Amino acid sequence: MSLWYRWDGADLLITLRVQPRASRDEILPEAARLRVRITAPPVDGAANAHLLRFIAGRFGVAPSRTELVRGASGREKTVRIRAPAEIPAELAGHLIRS
Repeated sequence: MSLWYRWDGADLLITLRVQPRASRDEILPEAARLRVRITAPPVDGAANAHLLRFIAGRFGVAPSRTELVRGASGREKTVRIRAPAEIPAELAGHLIRS
C-alpha cells in the first residue's frame, strides 16, 4: 500500500507536497508521496484555495467536497476528498481500494 493515500469509507485522504507558483497545475505521483504543482502563489490562502479547487476538478467533485485536513501553512498537506467520482488518469494505477 502506498504511503500517500488511504481510504476512509467512501472518502479518500491524500498526503501531498505542494509546489506553488508553478508554470502549470499538475499531479505528479511519486513512490512515497504525491506531488502537486499549482500556479497560485502562497499568499493569503490563495494557494490552499486553488489547490482544493484543482483537486476537486481532477476527482470530479464539487470544491465543497474537498477539505484541507492538515498543513494549512506548510507545503506538506493532507486533503480529504468526499466520495471521489473519478480518479485522475495519472493516479489510476496507484489508488487501490482496500
